[in-house]
Parts: sequence; structure tokens; C-alpha cells
Amino acid sequence: MNEEHTLPVVEEQVTIRKHKRVTETLQAHTVTHEHEQPVEAELSVQTIQIERVPCDRFVDHLIPDRQEGDTTIISVVEEVATLNLRLKLVEEVRITRHTETRRIEDAVKVRRQDIIVERVHPPPDTEV
Repeated sequence: MNEEHTLPVVEEQVTIRKHKRVTETLQAHTVTHEHEQPVEAELSVQTIQIERVPCDRFVDHLIPDRQEGDTTIISVVEEVATLNLRLKLVEEVRITRHTETRRIEDAVKVRRQDIIVERVHPPPDTEV
């Protein structure tokens, strides 16, 4: 009994196909909110005071401008005809700076943005 039998061999093959399909989409937009926020700040204000000080005396040479603390002193001279030419200090101009700091309070509008994201489901079987 030497019979040959042929057995069929079955082979399966798989073919994969891909389709793009939209399952959902997103929509995003921003919303701006305004609210008032109090603020504080220190402001410096500088004022100038001018004082004229009569001197009315003779000097031997020009006096350079000078600084004494917050005060700048500028000497004003004139030439006076005498037997000899001499400088006469007529006046000094004193310029003094005063600084004042004040605290202010005010309210300013500030904005903040939020983003809102919504999911939108497309109709079934929508392909891209």
C-alpha cells in the first residue's frame, strides 16, 4: 500500500489597507476678561528754588560755580571802572533741588485671556 496522497496546503494572506477617517475635530477660541486691579507706586517730584543773595563786595578773580549739598551756587560779577579794574561780586544765585516722594493709589484695567477648546464630532464615515 504505497499510495501517495497529496494534501492541499492552504495559505492565507492578509492585505492591510488604511483609510484616514475624521473621528473628531477641535475648535479653539480665546475669551478676554477685564477686571480692575489696584496699583501703588512711589513718584518723585523735584522742585527748584532760586534764591538771589546780594554780596556787593570786590573779589580778586572769577569765582567758579560750586556745589554745596543739593545747592548749586553761580557767582555773578561785573566789571567796575575804578583806578584799577577789579571784579565786584554782585550776587550769588543759589539753585536748590528738593525731592518729594508721594505714594499714589489707582486702579488699572488688566486683561487675561482664556482659551476654550471644544470637541466637535463629525458625521460618521468622513474621510480625509
